[in-house]
Amino acid sequence: MLPHYRWLWALTLLLACGGAGLLYNVLFVGGASMLAGLVYALAVGGTVLAFVPALTLSGLQPRIRRLPALVYMLAAELLYVVLITVGCALGGLVVWGFGLTGDSLSTAVRITPRFLAYSLAVSALLVFAMRMRDLIGGAVFVNFMIGRYHKPVQEERIFLFLDVVGSTAFAETHGDLRAQEYLGAVFATLAEPVRRNGGSVDDYVGDLAMITWPMRRGLKDARCVTGLFAVLDRIEADAAAWTARFGTVPRLRAALHGGPVVTAEVGVDRHKIAYFGDAVNVTARIEALCRPLGVGILISQDLLGRLDPLPDGVRARPLGLHALRGRGAPLAVATLERGAAVAERPIPGRRPDPRAPDRPEVVAERR
Repeated sequence: MLPHYRWLWALTLLLACGGAGLLYNVLFVGGASMLAGLVYALAVGGTVLAFVPALTLSGLQPRIRRLPALVYMLAAELLYVVLITVGCALGGLVVWGFGLTGDSLSTAVRITPRFLAYSLAVSALLVFAMRMRDLIGGAVFVNFMIGRYHKPVQEERIFLFLDVVGSTAFAETHGDLRAQEYLGAVFATLAEPVRRNGGSVDDYVGDLAMITWPMRRGLKDARCVTGLFAVLDRIEADAAAWTARFGTVPRLRAALHGGPVVTAEVGVDRHKIAYFGDAVNVTARIEALCRPLGVGILISQDLLGRLDPLPDGVRARPLGLHALRGRGAPLAVATLERGAAVAERPIPGRRPDPRAPDRPEVVAERR
């Protein structure tokens, strides 16, 4: 997680935590030893922030999240008290070791109730901001903060639609709760490969994930294609774990397309960033073509022609012109293959997904 979070993590640590430490020094210590206050703040902030993206105690987070709400709140609060205490001890050791304080070592590493309460308040604000970022996505969070889309903006974007194949049959066999757990695990798997390749998961529509790149970023080094195959590789690498947990390995259908859209912040009680334009609807129509064409990946020839050389080992196989519902002119598409490509095979015993013909209409509501 660190490579992707490094800039945000470092910025939060230096500015937010460091600033909070200097403010504490001014408010409660009269400005004495500002450097010592900065060291304490960075030590405590680093300890707490390392836990948020699971750099430390990674196995503990999922356990406490499964606890009942009240117990979870108490456990999380206790955990942050421990982390702050450890951070204070580390900061005190550095301050004492470099002679930044005249206190004894035992006094330097000891946490006071006032320092603990202040640190808990600052940590709560920072953790809330980090969780909000994770909840709505990094790019969306930044755009909300800077107000980029308060007024509609016309821009070019690449869209990747990823549909989880067989989710309806899985729900019929295992029940809706188990199916939701399955989809949640699949969508969680997308996050890191997409982030690593400069994209962002914009929305989920049933069993479909909508991923976007600004056009220039997605075209550079064919990141939109690299990101797609990184997701497929991640699932394949964990095939044994998927089978053990869910009895199946997820299969995805993918559609890639790009073009001009109008991006705007919409909503009153619940705000979100939405995309309006033909590019979104065309991507949905392309995804619906995967099944009749018997392939797992489709890309529009329009986008393919704008890409840098495809990643090593990936080749495009043209599939000709196809009429898309709601679009006058036919669209040329191609499939992306790697190695010995195999056409999408039907799943034995699987009934057609009744939602499939209407999938484009679900996404088209963005227009």
